[in-house]
Amino acid sequence: YGCSDHYYESDTLLHSFQVLAKLLESPATQDIICDVGMPVLHRNVRYNCRVIFLNKKILLVRPKISLANAGNYRELRWFTPWNKARHVEEYFLPRIIQEVTGQETVPFGDAVLATKDTCLGAEICEELWAPNSPHIEMGLDGVEIFTNSSGSHHVLRKAHTRVDLVNSATAKNGGIYILANQKGCDGDRLYYDGCAMISMNGETVAQGSQFSLDDVEVLVATLDLEDVRSYRAEISSRNLAASKVNPYPRVKVNFALSCSDDVAVPTCMPIQWRHHSPEEEISLGPACWLWDYLRRSKQAGFLLPLSGGIDSSATACIVYSMCHQVCLAVKNGNADVLADARKIVNDETYVPEDPREFCKRIFTTCYMASENSSQDTCNRAKLLAEQIGSYHINLNIDAAVKAIVGIFSMVTGRMPRFSVYGGSSRENLALQNVQARIRMVLAYLFAQLTLWTRGMPGGLLVLGSANVDESLRGYLTKYDCSSADINPIGGISKTDLKNFIQYCIENFQLTALRSIMSAPPTAELEPLVEGQVAQTDEADMGMTYAELSIYGKLRKIAKAGPYSMFCKLMNMWKEICTPREVASKVKHFFRMYSINRHKMTTLTPSYHAENYSPDDNRFDLRPFLYNTTWSWQFRCIDKQVNALD
Repeated sequence: YGCSDHYYESDTLLHSFQVLAKLLESPATQDIICDVGMPVLHRNVRYNCRVIFLNKKILLVRPKISLANAGNYRELRWFTPWNKARHVEEYFLPRIIQEVTGQETVPFGDAVLATKDTCLGAEICEELWAPNSPHIEMGLDGVEIFTNSSGSHHVLRKAHTRVDLVNSATAKNGGIYILANQKGCDGDRLYYDGCAMISMNGETVAQGSQFSLDDVEVLVATLDLEDVRSYRAEISSRNLAASKVNPYPRVKVNFALSCSDDVAVPTCMPIQWRHHSPEEEISLGPACWLWDYLRRSKQAGFLLPLSGGIDSSATACIVYSMCHQVCLAVKNGNADVLADARKIVNDETYVPEDPREFCKRIFTTCYMASENSSQDTCNRAKLLAEQIGSYHINLNIDAAVKAIVGIFSMVTGRMPRFSVYGGSSRENLALQNVQARIRMVLAYLFAQLTLWTRGMPGGLLVLGSANVDESLRGYLTKYDCSSADINPIGGISKTDLKNFIQYCIENFQLTALRSIMSAPPTAELEPLVEGQVAQTDEADMGMTYAELSIYGKLRKIAKAGPYSMFCKLMNMWKEICTPREVASKVKHFFRMYSINRHKMTTLTPSYHAENYSPDDNRFDLRPFLYNTTWSWQFRCIDKQVNALD
């Protein structure tokens, strides 16, 4: 999916065929039935296809039937689904392929392969998730092995869904299902999380890794086709349906997957799928995404404004986890990771062995104090930086804040004040925003020049730390430290981040996180009271982070507008809130959400990890200028509340 609008370019089609020619010619593909994905233009219509070949001969071009067109995907923008069931046409090969295969035309359409010993069918990504998946009727028509090459992205707690779909496909109908899934950052917000697997008759027999820095992973299993046949033979309902199925066109292949003397070859036994906990997923997924982004952007590391709070500390821990993954990959002999690490640190002899030492080279943290910052957060940031090994900078922004506010005062003759000193809410908010925006400017300055001051080449990528709940509520300053190059936690909830921090305390022995966990979240943008923080995030927002997560899931996943959300929450919260209190909470959320929705248009590209993400780029398409009174919707809520009273 990652090529996006580049699929409109004929160059993409040309280069795909050039790569296909290389694969056809390669000795590595000999005596293997290969199933390769690429765009194909057939009769001036672009299809997303599998090209299946064997020993320099293309056996079948199988176009995709069900296209992914929800959430992050816009496949119908670039491709047309193949709507001719069980129909095959002639496809005229381009000359670059004809010269390799000696073929002029090949079958194109909805067909299966018949080898000497079995029958194979291809399913493509979204088709597994469709209610009428092709594997159902393929299996009824005698297809015994299904392949699926997928581009399925990581979402917290999603892996089991994919695994269950594959296992259920072969549980009801028998068969062998081979799923290959893309792995890594493909140049945008998604991380494709592998989980390659092989399933037979409803049970997993081979499991690939979900998160790893390996570019290529090979999964193998030896299975007995007779086990498929005996499994199917006793399912009466399946056999009755099979007797009525409309047969698929079969492409005959003079090739066998089995040998005549393989009776003594041991077969693979079912295994128990091992799922990661959500905390492990946060530790590994965004870390792998950051590594891909860093090595492909050819920058020298990351800079993070480290405030001493949960969000920026979680981001720091993800970078530290990335350093762990790099050292582990190098220890396990991954030459590509070693080569990338050497390029990043600009040392051809370097070997990353200690995560803290590697962190020191590629990760800079910066605590940007103001007169409103407490000594506690300063100490927490410094201690965490010491424990993960980052190069840490302490600076004070008061001089810059005074200079900018001074310019305003000089021009207007007025001096804004904080609320605690008698200022209005407008003055109070403006003074907070000035501090936040100066931090963003300084973050980019230090990212560009910190390595220069240390006599090292290159620049740093700036990391952001706004979580998914704050983005949804709009509890951030536009163009503050939430504005960065990338944000590894932008799709993760505050609740999950707290659990992740606890995981890091236990697994990375980062004791500095204990005091960070126990402190109430605060922006520290308003004056201290007797040296102590008086401002807290939840008081500022007028809602708790737990409530925000619920609002987010109802708004996006449950597709609830204000009235529907009120109706659902009235039942969910009936033990703790009156209908009038629920109405007040829902109205406050939608008012704040709509006032701040414009901020999503400039949201830093974030790792996509939640299905209630408010990311405006392609996932959550909404207006950014609302009628913030929601007059009709709120009247409906009020009418219902009055009826209940």
